[in-house]
Amino acid sequence: MSAHSLAFERPVTPPPGTAAALSDQQTAVDKALVLLKALADQDGEIGVSELARRSGLTKSTAFRLLGILQRNDMVERVGSDYRLGTRLFDIGARVYGPVSLQLRERLLPHLADLYVLTRETVHLAVLHDTDIVYVNKLHGHRATRSPSRIGARLPAYCTAVGKALLAFDHDAAEAAVLAGLPQLTEYTITDPTTFRAELDYIRRTGIAYDRQEAAHGLTCVAVPIMGPGGRPVAAFSVAGAEHRFDRARFAPALRRVAYEATRAVAALTRAQPSTALV
Repeated sequence: MSAHSLAFERPVTPPPGTAAALSDQQTAVDKALVLLKALADQDGEIGVSELARRSGLTKSTAFRLLGILQRNDMVERVGSDYRLGTRLFDIGARVYGPVSLQLRERLLPHLADLYVLTRETVHLAVLHDTDIVYVNKLHGHRATRSPSRIGARLPAYCTAVGKALLAFDHDAAEAAVLAGLPQLTEYTITDPTTFRAELDYIRRTGIAYDRQEAAHGLTCVAVPIMGPGGRPVAAFSVAGAEHRFDRARFAPALRRVAYEATRAVAALTRAQPSTALV
């Protein structure tokens, strides 16, 4: 055997300080992930002092790591505050495949139209197993505290977008029922018979509602966006505070925009026949 081969088999002793450096690197990664999680739990921007407090880090450490994350487009700076960067969504969206990205890009103009018509917070979501994933969101002028964030997952059974999608996907709806319908608020539908009746209503009317079922004080109205074969590929919703939000008032705008979005999905399918949207 050649000396060259033996060189590859001989155990290599790391130089002094290497193990410590690796440990420090892991610690920095851990701290960066804690910062990202704190940002993910925040609806909107947040300052470095509050981020440091929530993360258990010193302000100087948080500021240094935020600078690194910002240079890599993982966070964005808005004045003196921070929020998650779009690069994180691009990475996270790959968990759900390229279809979510295609829908996000193709349907963004229609989501913007819905925002212009309502001036409220609007969402685009897709179904993933028995959860919904928010792939886009535009904040209204009177934003309401909400668990919805781009890239976030919520149980489909207690959200308007989720019910709009489950109503036209029998297998997913039954899977959601079999998995259980835990009560998130006192308004959450937890009885399977009542839930199936709710989905039947949505199929007949084409409109789904969330009446504070996912979070207190939050109400939504949603419609599905249909794809090939009459199956839903995504859903739009309009959300607002329960005390001032008239859900039924936004149904015409939702129907109008969903109709145009369905046409856009059909055009995408014709242009790319191999695209599996459902």
